Amino acid sequence: MTAIQIDGLSKSYGDFVALSDVDLHVGQGEFLTLLGPSGCGKTTLLRLISGFLDPSKGTIRINGKDVTKLPPEVRDTALCFQSYALFPHLTVGENLEFGLRQKRLPTVARQERIAEVVAKLDLMPQMNKLPNQLSGGQQQRVSLGRALVMRPGVIMFDEPLSNLDAKLRDQVRVEIRRIQREYGLTAIYVTHDQAEALAMSDRIVVLNHGKIEQVDTPEALYHTPGTRFVADFIGAANLFEGEVMGEAGPGLWRVDTKVGQFVVAAKAPPPLREVDVCWRPETARIGNDGLEGRVIHRAFQGHYTDLVVAAGRGSFRVQTAATDAREGDTIRVTVPPERIRLLERRR
Repeated sequence: MTAIQIDGLSKSYGDFVALSDVDLHVGQGEFLTLLGPSGCGKTTLLRLISGFLDPSKGTIRINGKDVTKLPPEVRDTALCFQSYALFPHLTVGENLEFGLRQKRLPTVARQERIAEVVAKLDLMPQMNKLPNQLSGGQQQRVSLGRALVMRPGVIMFDEPLSNLDAKLRDQVRVEIRRIQREYGLTAIYVTHDQAEALAMSDRIVVLNHGKIEQVDTPEALYHTPGTRFVADFIGAANLFEGEVMGEAGPGLWRVDTKVGQFVVAAKAPPPLREVDVCWRPETARIGNDGLEGRVIHRAFQGHYTDLVVAAGRGSFRVQTAATDAREGDTIRVTVPPERIRLLERRR
């Protein structure tokens, strides 16, 4: 079942187009992440869905209802802000209750909802504290709780973890995902952090200059990116301009790049002679054959070692769990043909 249906959505500010002709369907109970660099349009799209911005054109439907021109308070949504947006003069308990009072819910109903959320988020010890007496992680849990007590059909997050340190970010993102699943909420999550998006999402929308580059599962975006931008933005990637030289066998094609030639597996012949070649650093294997290069940089990263290898007229990265290679050493590298991706080169 579709929870959110967006058709032809655009937002302009004079001559500047912040979002251009976006079509997007979000499934009931899905965790969808809007991912992209600063200025790509992800927060604009979130605020259009939540009703804090009016679109220049297009329609937004939530659970089948056209909400395009409706204000935020009558949409079945809740928004968790990056800044937490807690009332500084109210206790945690009063912050949680505020929205329910605005909706004029009876006292018993308010108490039941708050008790449920407090138990799930472990907020009881903080109930009588003011926001400035809480840590960043605790404030984020209160912000999440204030949204959850409203029992929205759609919950939205605008970079909610960006103010937290790395360890706390990991803890809170696990908590957000757990709560979203337990409540069966449809969630839209905005971030520029690719690791966060890959770890949390059912699907990811990659945005660039106000347009959708690709919508897919985290696994598909990582292993089969549809564009050079997606390949470069999601994880580490070796990317080169290439020229298809011809067949190397059934379903195999020889492609020339500035670092050397690669054999690429493709179900169909490449449509163009000029392509972009993409492969992930961890797919390479160091052995006795393959592309020859010299290690020009070595960085130990714990569970793997990151090597930068100079070859031909360029360089590439290799990430491997076991290697004795040092800077200055000559090594040979192979990449399995099925792990190399050919992309249409954009002019």
